[in-house]
Parts: sequence; C-alpha cells; structure tokens
Amino acid sequence: MNKSTKSISLLPVLGIPEIRPNDDLAEIIYEAAKHSGLTLEQGDIVVCAQKIVSKAENRIVDLNSITPSPYAHTLSKEVSKDPRLVEVILSETTKIIKMDQRKPEKGRLIVETRGGVISANAGVDASNVSGGDMVTLLPIDSDKSADELAAGFKKKLGFDVVVIITDTVGRPWRDGLVDIAIGCSGIKALKDYRGEFDSKGLELNATVMAVADEIASAAGLLMEKAESVPVVIIRGYEYETGGTGAKELIRNPEDDLFR
Repeated sequence: MNKSTKSISLLPVLGIPEIRPNDDLAEIIYEAAKHSGLTLEQGDIVVCAQKIVSKAENRIVDLNSITPSPYAHTLSKEVSKDPRLVEVILSETTKIIKMDQRKPEKGRLIVETRGGVISANAGVDASNVSGGDMVTLLPIDSDKSADELAAGFKKKLGFDVVVIITDTVGRPWRDGLVDIAIGCSGIKALKDYRGEFDSKGLELNATVMAVADEIASAAGLLMEKAESVPVVIIRGYEYETGGTGAKELIRNPEDDLFR
C-alpha cells in the first residue's frame, strides 16, 4: 500500500431522518447519501454517531419505568443526579472508576461500561432523543453493531466499506470533549509504526497511533450536535484492513495509570 495520502475528504451526509427502533440504518444512510449527491465508493469510511445506532437498536429507556435501588438513591445524592438515571448508569457499568464528590453539582461519575470503554455516566445520554425522561444507552456490542452495519452496506453496494461508530468523551488532563471510536469494522484501529524510521533515520520504538480515534475526531468536526449531521463519509484515507474492532483501543487495566 502506498503510504502517501494526497488528500482526505470529509463528506457530511445530510437529510437523515429521526431514527426509530428497528430502522434499517444502512438503507437510510445509503438513501440520504444519494439525496446529498454522494455515492459510496470502495475504500470509503462511514462514520456514524452512536446515538443513531442506539436508536435503531432500541437502546432507549424511559426513566419513568425505572425503580431506583437504595444504592442508586444514595449515590444520586453524592453526584446530584436523578436516582432513576443513576440506576440506569449502574446497569450499564462494570466498575465505578471515579466520583468527584468535591463538586457534586457537576455530577461527575466516571465508569467502565460493559464494552470496556471508560466514560462519563456510562454513555447514558438524554440529548437528541425525544425530550422528557427518555435516554439512550450505548450499543450492547459496538463492534458487532459496526459489523452488521458494514454487512448492510455490502448488501446494497456489492463491496466493502469501513464503518466506525463514535461517541463523545472527556479526557484526563485536558478540558473539552472529543469523538472517539467505540466500534469499528473493516479497519485496524491501531497503526503500529514501531520498527520503522522517522525522516531523520531514527528508529521508532513507541509509536502506535490510534487511527480509528483520529478518524472519529475528524468526523466530529462535521457532526455538529445541533445540526443533525450524525453520519460523515471519509474518503481518501489509506487504512489497513482487518483488525478486531475498537476493542483494540482499550488499554489493559494493568497498564493503565488512571485505574
């Protein structure tokens, strides 16, 4: 594969309607791309915001249906959150990593999700759902969701495209949020440069780039939350095929200084 990349295009897919449970997401994205004047090409990367994947998979919860446990009630007071929401967060959590009790009004609850991602509130989110007490959850298995979406595109197109599912997270040591890959199909999430040489001839021995996260963040520039652009096509990036999904990006706990 040629290592040089002349240019990379980021193409927003406009006109995607409100996604409902059991919608054929591949069909909807395909049709919306066509109406946007875009034709999916071999080698394209389809980047999808987690929210529409979760809606299509019916990962939606009405907080009015939740009965909080005593522990959820206790924890809700410490982080100033609705105890019903805390109960849902706990149901999606394998381990509580951090609670900031110094500033409970900010509701800091950092957890490890069932998929292994470290995020605030286990990715449970009330934005861009339907208002009121409805929240979305992360897909049960985001890599599997990406595989299924990629298979849907292949059925429509007759060839493979890469799929990356993103979510918005914070980061240690830095303010602000970025989009990361929580699921991917058809691409190696990490690019290992170890053993190669830089422009000065120095051998690289520690450089492993999180290319799936970089792609997710690039797409995030067009995924304006208030503008309803949940899908971006990235064209021209020369990626490595294969891999085992976004799980490659999750650091082993024994190597993680923050856990």
